[in-house]
Amino acid sequence: MSESDFEVKDSGKREEFPSGMRRDTEDGKRDYTLIFDGPLADRYAEHMSKGARKYGEKNWMKAATEAEYKRFRRSAARHFIAWLRGVTDEDHAAATLFNIMAAEYVAERMASE
Repeated sequence: MSESDFEVKDSGKREEFPSGMRRDTEDGKRDYTLIFDGPLADRYAEHMSKGARKYGEKNWMKAATEAEYKRFRRSAARHFIAWLRGVTDEDHAAATLFNIMAAEYVAERMASE
């Protein structure tokens, strides 16, 4: 696909800024910046960075099977229980988030095949 094949989407609505700049409105669009609020964003990034150093960057994205999906779910459950119990030997909240995200990634891969 060449760059000329892409279109610039347009809602037909405009927002004008004091400088005179105009942009399409953000009505109905996701605000991804909201996921960075709170303490878990930094801890999740740290967890992902440590995992990349240990297993290889984005290694988890190779997963595509039912067995791997179930493995992420079991790991999420173990980390969630540890987090509920207040265990602090690892960042169980960040690990739970990672394993749920990874399981959902694998589920989407399996559904698209």
